Amino acid sequence: MDPASQDINLNSPNKGLVVDHSDSLSDVPVEGAVGNAANPPPPGLTEEEAEELRTELTKVEEEINTLRQVLSAKERHAADLKRKLGLNPLNELRQNFTKSWQDVQTSNAYKKTQETLSQAGQKTSAAFTTVGSVLSKRLGDMRNSATFKSFEDKMGNLKHKVVGPRGSEEAIGSPTDTTPTQDNPSF
Repeated sequence: MDPASQDINLNSPNKGLVVDHSDSLSDVPVEGAVGNAANPPPPGLTEEEAEELRTELTKVEEEINTLRQVLSAKERHAADLKRKLGLNPLNELRQNFTKSWQDVQTSNAYKKTQETLSQAGQKTSAAFTTVGSVLSKRLGDMRNSATFKSFEDKMGNLKHKVVGPRGSEEAIGSPTDTTPTQDNPSF
């Protein structure tokens, strides 16, 4: 089948079928042709120049149609080759995505951004370590302060009043102790 004789109009019911081009476009009367008195040549052109331009236009349109038919045939051939190779649109998309990601990773902008983010992460980590050390030192200083010691003493006295004179280990009671004591009534 000659690719030049195929109808490539995608909306045509004859898509891909052989078309008889025995009556070429040059044999078809064109509206507004030279013999048509209702449509005179454009201003500044003689009838001969207008006829020459129309002939050239017809040839260019025929070439365009031929190129469309050749392109369509090439696209069908490429699709057949892809089908035979087992390539489908999903595989092609996956390959394109993989290649694009590799291109991004090798780009200078990506490398610089990655380097900058790495440095920022290191600086942030160092800042958190410093803040943690400072907070730890401040809490240690606060625990050794007179105000905290006074607060700790008051809490100890309150605990002594609530729990009683026994230590905290004895106040909890053992699991085998079933009888409540008078000092520590159960609630």
